[in-house]
Amino acid sequence: MARIKYKKVNKLSREDSAYLGGLIDGEGTITLTRRHKGFNRYLGLTISSTERVLLEWTLRTVGVGTITSKRTYSDKHSPSYTYQVFSQQALDILEQVFKYLRTYKRKRARLAMDNYDKLTPRNGKYSREILVRRELFIKSFFEIKANK
Repeated sequence: MARIKYKKVNKLSREDSAYLGGLIDGEGTITLTRRHKGFNRYLGLTISSTERVLLEWTLRTVGVGTITSKRTYSDKHSPSYTYQVFSQQALDILEQVFKYLRTYKRKRARLAMDNYDKLTPRNGKYSREILVRRELFIKSFFEIKANK
């Protein structure tokens, strides 16, 4: 059986890591998301902006991820976009920008870097012990919020 080959995150320069860290702090989200109710959560990193060129720079610089258009509900609103990357690729980016994060997202990034791989088996088979530890991780992750 062939294994899925994921694109690797580019090695970022110090300047690009710092800039990207600022973007994540200001316009980004570090979260645990899921595709459907009842599915396991996985790490997600997003940056939203009305400046598509900024997100295109992010995509080119990082080398992985996608840009999607957000729905505009009123003619008064500017079109907006979201850069998104998930799971191991998101973790790889966080490891490179971590020292530049300054908001509560730094705590979320640290928790994810310390626990996500250990609590997310590659084969998708979770032991009872891992499930319990994973639920505690998810609870702790979402307790980390802005201004706390």
